[in-house]
Amino acid sequence: MAHAGGKAILLGEHAVVYGVPAIAVGLERGVTASAGPAAASVLRMGERTAQPDDGSELGQAFGLLLAELGVPPLSVQVELSLPPGSGLGASAAIAVGVARAALEATAQAVDTERVLRAADAWERVFHGNPSGVDVAAAAEGGCILFSREQGMSPIVLGRTLVLALAVAGPPASTKSMVEGVARLRERRPELVQKTLDGIEALVKNAKLCLEAGDLPGLGRLMDLNQMLLSGLFVSTEGIENACHLARQAGALGAKLTGAGGGGSVVALADLDPEPVLAAWRSVGLSCFAAEVRPKAVEPSP
Repeated sequence: MAHAGGKAILLGEHAVVYGVPAIAVGLERGVTASAGPAAASVLRMGERTAQPDDGSELGQAFGLLLAELGVPPLSVQVELSLPPGSGLGASAAIAVGVARAALEATAQAVDTERVLRAADAWERVFHGNPSGVDVAAAAEGGCILFSREQGMSPIVLGRTLVLALAVAGPPASTKSMVEGVARLRERRPELVQKTLDGIEALVKNAKLCLEAGDLPGLGRLMDLNQMLLSGLFVSTEGIENACHLARQAGALGAKLTGAGGGGSVVALADLDPEPVLAAWRSVGLSCFAAEVRPKAVEPSP
């Protein structure tokens, strides 16, 4: 049995596609996956069933993941506790969970690099040009700084992060949202570059806030990041309303998380997420709380 968590991006989505660092956190909610030998590979997830040669995107992704790992045919069962397609990294969590379960079932070491390569093959089917941040957060957990050039590095938190998350609209296609930003960049390169530069500055300052435990400062930076994302036309009325409700209820900051166009928002609470959750529930939004605790620092040799 293998587990992989979802993710929330605190700052940097979309910009991370163009080399700007992003800050993400792993969520405890995610997937559990189990695998065993089979005559032909099959993936079962709720009411969905897929095989590598069935012509579906899910089957194609499953086949590429198994091929990257070089494992024999497997029957894989996945249980998902995240809403799919809502910016919370469900696809990446499934990929990481399935890869870990496949290696466990074939008595191989669960090597992180192999898992990341296999999960990346899976993600390319659904997202075209994934940055890799979702897979990195699913595999690592905690709080990470991620860039395409430098990869993943952990951020040592000065305080526990208390988050509230809500699904603020119907699922949106990550691939189509990324392509939309790419088209805007072609039409208005100077505008988009200024936005990317602004997001990069926010990410750098947010890392300092996280390390110092400056949650009010982090919240303000999240709000500014949301403003810049709105300028890329990836926000929606539902997302803006959910962010407004969260701030009214005492959130230190709130923004979309993931590709936008729908999906989820993440709000930073000071200590208690319940007022934010109650505000969201009052308008019928599905929501939950999450904590990201500081990880113990390994002593230097």
